[in-house]
Amino acid sequence: MPVEKREMIERLQKNILQWEGYRPPPVGIRNLVGLGMVEAAFPNGVFPVGAIHELVCSSSEQAAASGGLVTGILSVLMQQGGVCVWIGRAKQLFAPALAVFGVEPHRVIFISLNKDKDALWVMEEALKCPGLKAVVCELREMDFKQSRRLQLAVEQSRVTGFVLRNAADKLGSTSCAARWQVRSLPSAPPDGLPGIGYMRWQVDLLKVRNGQTGSWVLEWQQGRFIPIEEIAVTEERQVG
Repeated sequence: MPVEKREMIERLQKNILQWEGYRPPPVGIRNLVGLGMVEAAFPNGVFPVGAIHELVCSSSEQAAASGGLVTGILSVLMQQGGVCVWIGRAKQLFAPALAVFGVEPHRVIFISLNKDKDALWVMEEALKCPGLKAVVCELREMDFKQSRRLQLAVEQSRVTGFVLRNAADKLGSTSCAARWQVRSLPSAPPDGLPGIGYMRWQVDLLKVRNGQTGSWVLEWQQGRFIPIEEIAVTEERQVG
């Protein structure tokens, strides 16, 4: 293949990735949303903002774990101000708990809807508002056409969307940038002492556009996510 054609293809691929939310970070800046090595699974090593993320949940426990991961990411996205919209079902979310992850509840607009049709319409309209930092929506069913409408909305506004799918047995193909599954894990006793340790999750990246799938264990410590591997290395250095 001629050099000129190869360079043109590479330039087009780079532009497409940027349109999909995979914009390279400023020089010298990495780990933009605090997910550590998880972010390396995405193209350019960048967690895609201005894109739709799908988190599949097969139980209420997984739904709560997924909500924890999303809230931790929101704490980074909202550091410079802004507002988030959270579309829930039956008011199951305990708003004051968001403060544990550094998210101020008064900066989140909560909307309670029971029907997927209504929730999808509200999410699509909210995603069109460039003044928002993110939109989170709890759903049961979503087809490819509906997910595509959401993706088209964020390509204009650059708002990041999170869909919590509370029906893992009805999954089909979607146009979401990534599909996740999050499970809660037992916490490790702090310093080997009895008691409750830091929150810990098993995070699986099941599908990712132009990236690599993977599985990690993350822990929430002092306002950020820390991979268990990093914790082990730090402990070894302290012992040494």
